[in-house]
Amino acid sequence: TSSNCSSNLNLTSQEWFTGLEDNFKQFLLYRHCRYFPMLLDHPEKCTGDVYLLMVIKSVATQHDRREVIRKTWGKEQLVDGKKIKTLFLLGKPSSEAEGVHHQKLVEYEDHIYRDLLQWDFLDSFFNLTLKETHFLKWFHTYCPGVRFVFKGDDDVFVRVENILEYLESTNGANNLFVGDVIFKAKPIRNKSNKYYIPQALYNKTLYPPYAGGGGFLMDGTLARRLHWVADSLELYPIDDVFLGMCLEVLQVTPIKHNAFKTFGLVKNKNSKLNKEPCFFKSMIVVHKLLPSDLMHMWNLVNSDLVCSHKNKYNTTSSNDLLFM
Repeated sequence: TSSNCSSNLNLTSQEWFTGLEDNFKQFLLYRHCRYFPMLLDHPEKCTGDVYLLMVIKSVATQHDRREVIRKTWGKEQLVDGKKIKTLFLLGKPSSEAEGVHHQKLVEYEDHIYRDLLQWDFLDSFFNLTLKETHFLKWFHTYCPGVRFVFKGDDDVFVRVENILEYLESTNGANNLFVGDVIFKAKPIRNKSNKYYIPQALYNKTLYPPYAGGGGFLMDGTLARRLHWVADSLELYPIDDVFLGMCLEVLQVTPIKHNAFKTFGLVKNKNSKLNKEPCFFKSMIVVHKLLPSDLMHMWNLVNSDLVCSHKNKYNTTSSNDLLFM
């Protein structure tokens, strides 16, 4: 919480609130606390003509994931005159005991790479929406000229070439928001589920369409407009859904694209899809990979790989997929 923000004690007398787990209670008690200072900042990232900003949600302790991303798909580069830049979004280390140690490591990492944005709130599941709103505000302030934004997690495989190819095909469409979109999802009412939402917090039957947070793509103009809406809505504990709510206010429907695999995970560990470089080569985002697997697949995909083009952006068999 921020130093000048006190808890909303009105909630504590409500019956539905008392049954929640502690982290959820914390989120609701301080949900109105929306503005936290920056600890690490790089407004210079957006100077010049940036075509694509790659923005990756990470946490302080995941140095190895960031390192692999910098060496693979997150490498800053110029492709056919298009400038691609990379940023990682962090909160504070959540472990009190090791927090100071991890913070020092993060500051050293940023001294070397100068690609971390960090805010003064704890990195936790319930603070992912805060990370979203703070980034949108930062982007609106410092990135008036950035054409497109890719946002993803630090455990995804991304084919930047396919992003660029897709963006070329859109011919500069406005209000572009594309990813692994779910339509007509229902709020989860089972208390033991990570994504549980009490009726008192959201009483509608269905969520608006939203894209899986593992990886999605939007145009810069829309991202700058999203900032204003995100600032006007109450924070919601699920960041993907929160963005869907913002899009609904703007009357923008996100586009579902088969090359974004953020909900479908191969459930059979021996499935050839896990080790099939041509599948990865044809995708835009695949969730989720360990750093060692990501590096291995990157090397395979970028070797002299010959693949059939007929399966580009194809979906996999539904029998191979595990849906959340």
